[in-house]
Amino acid sequence: MKIGVPKEIKTNENRIALVPAGAEALITAGHSVRIETGAGLGSGFSDEDYLKVGASIAPDAAAVWKDSEMIMKVKEPIRTEWPHMRKGQLIFTYFHFAADEELTRAHLASGATCIAYETVELPTRELPLLTPMSEVAGRMAVQEGAKYLEKLYGGRGVLLGGVPGVAPAKVVILGGGIVGINAAKMAAGMGAKVVILDISLERLRYLSDVMPANVQLIYSNRHNILEQIKTADLVVGGVLIPGAKAPRLVRREDLSTMQPGSVIVDVAIDQGGCVETIHATTHENPTYVVDGVIHYGVANMPGGVPRTSTLALTNATLPYALQLANKGWKVALRDNPALLKGLNVTDGKVTYEGVAEAFAMKFHEPSQFLA
Repeated sequence: MKIGVPKEIKTNENRIALVPAGAEALITAGHSVRIETGAGLGSGFSDEDYLKVGASIAPDAAAVWKDSEMIMKVKEPIRTEWPHMRKGQLIFTYFHFAADEELTRAHLASGATCIAYETVELPTRELPLLTPMSEVAGRMAVQEGAKYLEKLYGGRGVLLGGVPGVAPAKVVILGGGIVGINAAKMAAGMGAKVVILDISLERLRYLSDVMPANVQLIYSNRHNILEQIKTADLVVGGVLIPGAKAPRLVRREDLSTMQPGSVIVDVAIDQGGCVETIHATTHENPTYVVDGVIHYGVANMPGGVPRTSTLALTNATLPYALQLANKGWKVALRDNPALLKGLNVTDGKVTYEGVAEAFAMKFHEPSQFLA
């Protein structure tokens, strides 16, 4: 199979979908790999690194897209890339379709087959290709939140861990999944007072066994969320419904109850966000203020630490990419039910229920396209 890896062109997105070791594995399996020139530089990989393992270097994105049967990316193709997409081409990346109707319709119109990292799902309900980036984003959420709590950035001027004789900051985390648990590890490790809210009692019981003593676990409902955010210094949104829009847990009117200079980091922004007033921002301009509350809505947070993120992502995606390349996407999806759940769009049809529901589109059972 001809596999292409274009350079990521979202603002300050320095990750690449395939490290040289991954390219080598695909080439060893009998496939060809073409990398757009300079695509790996942001993650510390030169064109020469790819040439050494047998990949070829394309002069521009158009050449990569034109020649490739499978495109591997990190982020969804943006508007300037849409003309490159074509019927029958396989695109394997993060899409987050349910948060963007225009993006969804563009891919439907292209006729391409779109397999989304974020909806590949194991029988255990684990999302193996979302997990590594959720781990990075959860940890970064606290790192960034702590920075914007500094007075220089308009924050309350609070140190997360406090000092002897001065109380630590309070960090409220909405959702006890991968983002939540990693945010909690970081915040608790820095000495903050941490509260995690989740609707799953089973998850709360698990967290009670693994979290340190400075982490409090509370069942998530409207009343409890309002009570906790009133006294929060930092709120981290980590709620996820796989492939669907995130629920809005913090409303516009709730901001008036929060402390001036407090910070919201909404990691759920890729799926629309769990805070009503959040909108996507960039690493260049990451924050804005609504009703005295600092909002951080960077939609590609792991792109800020591309070396770590790229290595973690390829560790997870490469085995699935090998299946797709070795067998072709139809056989690979028939053989692997987890990978089948990643099929979101094919042949102009929506094949993931969460995406269909988000835009009142017709849902097509994915298995019917595997004959």
